[in-house]
Amino acid sequence: MTPPSPFPIAGGIVIASHNAGKVREIGELLAPVGVTAVSAADLGLPEPEETEDSFAGNALLKARAAAAASGRPALADDSGLTVRALDGEPGIHSARWAGPERDFALAMERVNRALGDAADRRAAFVCALAVARPDGAEAVFEGTVSGHLTWPPRGDRGFGYDPIFVPDGHAPTFGEMAPDAKHAMSHRANAFAKLLSAWRAAE
Repeated sequence: MTPPSPFPIAGGIVIASHNAGKVREIGELLAPVGVTAVSAADLGLPEPEETEDSFAGNALLKARAAAAASGRPALADDSGLTVRALDGEPGIHSARWAGPERDFALAMERVNRALGDAADRRAAFVCALAVARPDGAEAVFEGTVSGHLTWPPRGDRGFGYDPIFVPDGHAPTFGEMAPDAKHAMSHRANAFAKLLSAWRAAE
């Protein structure tokens, strides 16, 4: 049975993440609907273990946990880098490749080492956004952006693997782009466009 839609959402929403960069970016993308957002870290909520085998599954797991723990609607993002020559890795393990300290300089080096001298450097960012309410209503929205990887990293904007990812049709990496330029095309922006469309349709 399909769960009921979580929209519309009144009041505030919990962003089920302890990643400051991700929380900031999601907050910027939520601005059009004028919803107050607070992070799971600010509420002292624990991070659940990501045990699912897909971006959508892990996003739902995190949103459900935050909604249950806070008693508020929650929004979770599960996203990552998929590299064609690495059979889709790091994929859902993108954060784990950065180690316990979330050192993405280390993660980018690991990706580059794994690629070696491979000619195929095609990659994509994938994002799944899940919204869940304490009453069980929920929905998932997915977005992608394709491009290729470059080395060495360029730019200090964004977060994660942004400094090595060049989106199709552009020369700068995500790490070099102004936030507005990235938001216009990113995997997270694509997923958010679908989420906001559903949100507005329910108002």
